[in-house]
Parts: sequence; structure tokens; C-alpha cells
Amino acid sequence: MGRLLKAIAIITMMMLFAVGCNKADMPEGGGDEIIENDSVVDLGLPSGTLWAAFNLGADRPEEIGEYYAWGETAPKEMYDWKSYKYGVFAGDHYEMTKYCTEATWVQSDDIDNLTLLESEDDAAKANWGAGWRMPTKEDWEELCRETTCVLTTQNGVNGRLVTGKNGNSIFLPATGFHLNDELICPNLGVYWSSSLYTGSPDRAWSFHFDNDEYHVCGTYERNRGQAVRAVSAKR
Repeated sequence: MGRLLKAIAIITMMMLFAVGCNKADMPEGGGDEIIENDSVVDLGLPSGTLWAAFNLGADRPEEIGEYYAWGETAPKEMYDWKSYKYGVFAGDHYEMTKYCTEATWVQSDDIDNLTLLESEDDAAKANWGAGWRMPTKEDWEELCRETTCVLTTQNGVNGRLVTGKNGNSIFLPATGFHLNDELICPNLGVYWSSSLYTGSPDRAWSFHFDNDEYHVCGTYERNRGQAVRAVSAKR
């Protein structure tokens, strides 16, 4: 009986080890700890910001991952105003119920003036932990300013290779975006920031690239499904 129990224990340990080895590595991090694994890249940016090596919902740099509406933390099948978490139909138009800086876009006279996603609405924090967050408009602008960003193909996927002055790089695949239940412009790269576009609070700032250029713009409506590339702080 003793030998049998010992054999069972060994087999159980081997099974657990096999499961652990086959499980995909996921980014981890809590609080303000430094995240040090293959999922994070130091591009030598002046701010010290670290960028994730792949998109939220992906396992490899060339995978698109999941799509998120701005301020939502889970992917879905339909990306429209009716299903948007922080929008409501008001007669002949939609109004924002959170993150609003103008009275014409809010249900009442109460304007919250929130211009940056709070922790509970940050898809990166919600899915990868407190050590991660969505990049701000300023983070994307720094990335554009302090790196080179060239068109390339990685494992058959079109995108841009972003290389820092220290020689390290990340690959941003072309993602397109979801509107209603359709994928639009799959040859574009469209990535959310966590910053509201205050000029029109139904929109948020995004990083955009095509075959000719790349830049940060505020033209994308919050209900659209877009990719997310997370960042972390360097201590």
C-alpha cells in the first residue's frame, strides 16, 4: 500500500508539472512592482515607461488580441452605442454617462470632467493586474517622438516595428477596428489610449498608423472596438 501511495503521488506531481509547462505565460504584476519578464520591453524612453511586448488578449507580438470599447474591460460581439457601457440614447442622440467635459454630451448639468480612465475602466489593469495600465495620449506621443516606427512584416503579419534609441523594439500589428459587428480597415493600426478627447467627449485619443504615416489622433468614437497595448512603470 505504501508503494502504491508513493507511485500515485509521483504521478500526480508529474501531471501538475505538465499542466504548468503547457500553460501560456501571462503578464503578471501587482501594485507598483517592477514587471520583469518576456512580456515587457524597455525602449529607453526618457519617462522610463515600459511597453508590453504584445497586445492585450494576445500571446505573441504578431497576434492582434482582443478588441475593447473605450472604458470597457471585456471584448464583446457588438460595438455600437446601444451596447456601450457609458452611453445612453436620449431622444435623437447618445449622451455620455461618464467621462464628459461638455454639457451637450451629458444627461444632466452634472459634468464629471474626468479626462483619464479610472482604474476600474482600464482594460489593461482589469485583465493583467495593477502593475499594468493603458497608455495615455502623452505615452503614445513620447513613443512617436523618441523611437523609429517603420513598416514591416513579422511572421506574415503587417505592422510597424518600433525601435528605441537603446536598440530594443516592439512590434505593433495592423489591427483595424470593430464597428457594430464588422472589422473595418484591417490594414490600419488603431490602438486606444486612456485619454479622453475633450474637444468632443464621445471620442478618445488613439495611436493610428497606415502605410504612409503614424500619429496620435482623437477622431475615434468611444464605442468602437480597438486594440490595446499596455504599459508599465519602471522603478
